[in-house]
Amino acid sequence: MKKKILYVEDDPNLAFATMDNLEQYDYEIVHAQDGVEALDIFGKEHFDICVLDIMLPKMDGFTLAENIRKSDGQVPILFLTARALQEDKIKGLQLGADDYITKPFSIEELRLRIDVFLRRSKSDKQPVQAKSDFSKIGNYSFDFQKLTLSINESSQNLTFREAEVLKYLADRPDQVIRRDDLLKAIWGDDDYFMGRSLDVFISRLRKYLSSDADIKIDNVHGVGFRMRW
Repeated sequence: MKKKILYVEDDPNLAFATMDNLEQYDYEIVHAQDGVEALDIFGKEHFDICVLDIMLPKMDGFTLAENIRKSDGQVPILFLTARALQEDKIKGLQLGADDYITKPFSIEELRLRIDVFLRRSKSDKQPVQAKSDFSKIGNYSFDFQKLTLSINESSQNLTFREAEVLKYLADRPDQVIRRDDLLKAIWGDDDYFMGRSLDVFISRLRKYLSSDADIKIDNVHGVGFRMRW
């Protein structure tokens, strides 16, 4: 079955060229030209990933992503935009985006970014192997395959990136994790997410884990992070 992508772009020439190229890789592309149309489509169909421009008519990409997250906490969201300000990247991440590509971009770069999420989605549907991705973090239960973090009767859905960052840290308790090692392991590039961008993910995880006071994700000044419980 073809993987289904919601692609939201108001530039007709760019949209045509991008869809034409992505369809060569056997994706099913559903295109919307504005945020209102995209949100209506999203409410009626299932998608494996959303690729959103930010500068959209009727409803901007940030607002669209926020509304998508209200109804689906797990579908990957990839921002594709000409706005390269660090503040915009951070805002997108705070709203629950998983990745960010700045225009101009190559189709190959976009395809590779999309494939990262689609491969993960495919692995979620495979039979459970001998090694479980279910683990305990303090008083929390973390299910990496289902992208959930639970404590008592409360459960938090995680995005792909949140789950990947949490798993990387939780698999190395009490170890100092270098920032560039974490970036390379999750994003494949230690230059892509710079400055406060990665810190957005760390801050979200701290918030999700706040019901257990013994769990800490410490900043190690000038190096990276250390998770302990």
